[in-house]
Amino acid sequence: MTATTRGAQTYREIVTFLRREISSGALVPGQSLPTEADLCTRFQTSRGPVRQALGILRDEGLISSGRGRRSVVLETVPVQPFDVALSFTQWCREMGAEPGQRTESLTREWATRAQADSLEIEEGDPIVDVLRLRFADGTPIMLERLCYPFEVGRHILSFDPDSGSIYERLVACGVDIHHATRILDAVAADAVDADLLGIEEGSPLMRLRRRAFTIEGHPIEWSDDRYLPSHARFASTTVRGAANGLSMLRGV
Repeated sequence: MTATTRGAQTYREIVTFLRREISSGALVPGQSLPTEADLCTRFQTSRGPVRQALGILRDEGLISSGRGRRSVVLETVPVQPFDVALSFTQWCREMGAEPGQRTESLTREWATRAQADSLEIEEGDPIVDVLRLRFADGTPIMLERLCYPFEVGRHILSFDPDSGSIYERLVACGVDIHHATRILDAVAADAVDADLLGIEEGSPLMRLRRRAFTIEGHPIEWSDDRYLPSHARFASTTVRGAANGLSMLRGV
């Protein structure tokens, strides 16, 4: 491993460690972070990776700028990278949880009217449909319904969806996922939701519907994710003069 590779790996470890300390409440708003010297000792590294890690956390709005003093934890919701916002697997990793999944169905089907409208294809066109139960540290927290035009979904048919992230698989296959829209609302659990999530039918769930697009604006994914409210929260940080995004937080 080269010095550059070691440095990159170390700063990511520091970022992950501090994010976990903040999200778990070990470091609370207003509390000072460990000193650069303490972090250097803990991770057996130089100040370069430490300062790079602190810079990332400042950009995310998790810690103050310092300005000659030790940085402190802020009471703001972190801005999440695009990959984390779209990938449950990467979200779990960011939150310090072990992601997991169990595929209930993976099928090649014909688009219904609603699916065709969402993907801007013709009714009856071939699609790939996925239903997966998602876990964090072994606990089921979300039921995921995914739908793709066949030209995109074919990459999933040759992939074991229980082995990892579908999003990462599509990116590795060269699928252009450029931007996405998300709509959050609440729904009552239907029979499938209730059975797989182990709850009563009619129980409240948070639903996040997403459409992902290519850079030209062609929709290539439609999803309907249903979360147990006790295990996930959603928050948005509003900043004057800036675009506002939606961030997902692990439930407490």
